[in-house]
Amino acid sequence: MLCLEGSGKFTFNEKEFYFGKNDAIIVSRPDLLQDFQTTDNIQLECLIAPLKFLYNQLPANHYGVGGCISLWDNPIIHLSDDDAFRLLVDFHQLRDRIGDTYHKFYYELVGSLALTMVYDLYDFHAKNNLSNEATNRKTDLVSQLVTMLSSGKTKQYREVAYYANELNITPKYLSNVVKRQTGHSVTQLIDQHTMPILIKYLKNSKLSLSQISDEFHFTSLSYFSRYVQKQLGKSPSEYRTSLQPKNK
Repeated sequence: MLCLEGSGKFTFNEKEFYFGKNDAIIVSRPDLLQDFQTTDNIQLECLIAPLKFLYNQLPANHYGVGGCISLWDNPIIHLSDDDAFRLLVDFHQLRDRIGDTYHKFYYELVGSLALTMVYDLYDFHAKNNLSNEATNRKTDLVSQLVTMLSSGKTKQYREVAYYANELNITPKYLSNVVKRQTGHSVTQLIDQHTMPILIKYLKNSKLSLSQISDEFHFTSLSYFSRYVQKQLGKSPSEYRTSLQPKNK
């Protein structure tokens, strides 16, 4: 999304974010987006596309992995007037050609326009974030790790050593590579992928806290409670209480 006028706020992955004019909002996990609110004068340009389609357009690129992880923490990029206009042009080019389904190279046509937009977004993001040149080997390593984390393995495995062993490297080497390429620790990435799953379980009132703790292979209920407290700033029972409608 690109905000042309007005302002708003939303919750993404349990964190609250505010946006205004010339802010680009990039969300690859719309299921984690909640409580989207805007002012009355809001003007937004939006583009919705299958994530798989966008990924398929990209050649091997060293910037993408770190950029995607960064956007998980904060999906908003503040743009200059010129960059906001450039992104708006990208949107309109896609909009103007999306109906040309008769085109014999329709998929490639739309894909090339999407690729231009994605590289512009990379450029906007890189201007506000220190990027670090990565080798193919290191980029592939981080990509493999993220793929494993995205598969749901974190329900059972949350130790750095497990993923290092799966990748046939030492935990120290994995930690160093991930920190250099993403600015995050392996543990932070593990927690980022664990919490959305865990929150869904906590929202299911049919499950007891003990059942959830066992499902996620925590060694004890107290350890489970400490983990949730650290991630959400409240105990599992307090979090569940916060979900209940407040009496007026």
